[in-house]
Amino acid sequence: MTAPPKATGVEDSRRSRSILRESSFVRLWIGTTASGLATWALPFVLGLAVLERQLSAVGLGVVLATRTVGFLLAVPVGGVLADRHSRRGVVFWSGLAAAAAAPVIALGLATSSLPLMAVAAAVAGAGQGACRPAFQALVAEVVDGERRQQANAAMSLAVRVVTLTAPGLTALLSAVLDTGALLIGIGLVWLCAALIPPAGRYTPVGTGPEVPFVRQFTEGLAEAKRHPWFLAGLGALTAVIATGYSATGVVLPLISRDKYDTEVVLAASLTAYTVGALLGALVIGRWRPRAQGWTALAALACYGFAPLSLLLPVHPAVVVAAYVVAGLGIELFNVPWFTATQREVEPGKLARVSSLDFLFSYGLAPVGLALIAPAIDAFGVTAVLGTCAAVCFLAPAAAALVPTTKDFSRTSAGSPS
Repeated sequence: MTAPPKATGVEDSRRSRSILRESSFVRLWIGTTASGLATWALPFVLGLAVLERQLSAVGLGVVLATRTVGFLLAVPVGGVLADRHSRRGVVFWSGLAAAAAAPVIALGLATSSLPLMAVAAAVAGAGQGACRPAFQALVAEVVDGERRQQANAAMSLAVRVVTLTAPGLTALLSAVLDTGALLIGIGLVWLCAALIPPAGRYTPVGTGPEVPFVRQFTEGLAEAKRHPWFLAGLGALTAVIATGYSATGVVLPLISRDKYDTEVVLAASLTAYTVGALLGALVIGRWRPRAQGWTALAALACYGFAPLSLLLPVHPAVVVAAYVVAGLGIELFNVPWFTATQREVEPGKLARVSSLDFLFSYGLAPVGLALIAPAIDAFGVTAVLGTCAAVCFLAPAAAALVPTTKDFSRTSAGSPS
């Protein structure tokens, strides 16, 4: 048996360099960050329109709901297209669609046409949804296996920095620009997301028109089933987001108002979550735990401290600290999770499997948000928060019992490929 060739000095030098010194990754990083900024900015800017009485609260709900529908419908379509065609091409056309939708939303706002805004928001959501699996697959094309965790951490870090700094920046811009101009600015950001990312190395396998979309999508399902760690981790992630995220979105404002009689707890907790996520991205960029899957699942379970802190009679500082831990934990899970998916899944089915990730985890989050308020009315805040905390702790623990979750790999050790 022939020994594998040793890495050359050039390869060793390349691997030791910072990922941010690679021009192709920097382009991908900028494009992904731009799409994240544009995705975050739309509801924030429309919220400013509500404050300025240009849009009603009901209108805001309709526009955001249609955007979510567009996202959910486009994610599986984008996954299939990104595996059968150029990932770079899918990013381009989806980003272009979202960029074109932004000024149409501005036009609908200026003319008080809610149907026009709703349709344009659905297109924007479709662009957002279609590009997500393509971006994930592009990482595996642009970055070699040994540096993908560093690359994913850098992307997560950029997203968290945007989340932390963008509200203040947008508020400053709103002092000199009206809402319509801000919406057009979102379109320009989407244009950057469409144009800047590089081409990848993946050669798509063309599929004839006789192969139906459903069959192509089910091929992705079959690939996901080959990886028990993926199904277990996805189930745990979906459960944690549906419960923990719902507690943050619905119960935290109520607790801040009724229990602590101040909005400071709400603002401080949300900021603390982002700060914790920033710390997590910095740590996981270099840390390589031995049992990476079990470590990631344990970190995911840390989200349970958020609803638990809201349940217990504790000082507000404890609530803030709990959200730091939750943010830290979610990034210590996300980065190894994305890296393992890019490493383990067959390259020609990577975008479709990634689309399942986004579809079930983040796509089902609105369901949790919609159900938690009626659950509070029926069972009370204490019972709901206790259930949310229990699910956040127990779902990752149950996932850890599934074979292959120890390393997020079907082999005994998840070595990069």
